[in-house]
Amino acid sequence: MDRPSTLRATTQQLRAFEATARLLSVTRAAEELHISQPTVSIQLRELADQVGLPLFEQHGKRLQLTPAGLEMQDTVNEVFALWSRFESRVAEIRGVRRGTLRLAAVTTAEYLLPQLLGPFCDTYPGIEVQLAVENRETILTRLDRGLDELTVMMMPPPDPRLRTEPFRDTPLVVIAARHHRLAGRRARLTDLSEERWLMRESGSGGRLLAEEHFAREDFRPRVAMALGSNEAIKHAVAGGLGVAVLSRHALGDDPERDNLCVLDVEGFPLRGEFSFVMREGRKLSPAARAFLEYACGAG
Repeated sequence: MDRPSTLRATTQQLRAFEATARLLSVTRAAEELHISQPTVSIQLRELADQVGLPLFEQHGKRLQLTPAGLEMQDTVNEVFALWSRFESRVAEIRGVRRGTLRLAAVTTAEYLLPQLLGPFCDTYPGIEVQLAVENRETILTRLDRGLDELTVMMMPPPDPRLRTEPFRDTPLVVIAARHHRLAGRRARLTDLSEERWLMRESGSGGRLLAEEHFAREDFRPRVAMALGSNEAIKHAVAGGLGVAVLSRHALGDDPERDNLCVLDVEGFPLRGEFSFVMREGRKLSPAARAFLEYACGAG
């Protein structure tokens, strides 16, 4: 009887696939992996040849996963998660000298995390950090699938399967173009009733917090646009398309340099809070425990 064929994929091929599937771009995957684009293309082609089915397909300028590619993505994520747990257990035996920290964060936290990860990596140079920065919907999906040990977000969902650890306040402010009519003046929400409001996508932590405040104040903003990133909102506001509520962490030290200003609006800033979220009952690796303790201590 013939043996069933065995997939003999290399680690390099799987890493090339994982990065390309996550970023949906061969070019960006090559940049992240610090290898050439042709090398990534060759690894993907060899992997598809072994599977016997295409893993990606091109739709115009967009790269998409095929059904086989989606199955491969789930499998590869599980393989890397298992390997990360193995590395962490070995690291636990040796002490926190080596290991992998699998971390995910909502886009607003990308302005905060470098301030924490830089000193942490200096203290633990043997720990490799794998950071996924996504919108809230994707982060919740990753959390449900257990792809990351620690997740950073605002307003975690009330779920008994999850454990949360608040660690850093983040004030939410109203921003406008630098020469807005209310710049430098004390204002009320009602003074902004005729403004176009630019919001993050539905369900994002910052938007949920703002909407709760608006509801308490019986204020109905004229939502003109929903945008998927803080950078997109900043550019739109700077261009005079409207006003927005954004984390102060997203503005940098000098908002005026980006043609922005923070409006002095009654009731603001709102108090947002970043939390670590993890699966209840899941044992954290030494690397994850070390980062959790460091970040909470630095807050």
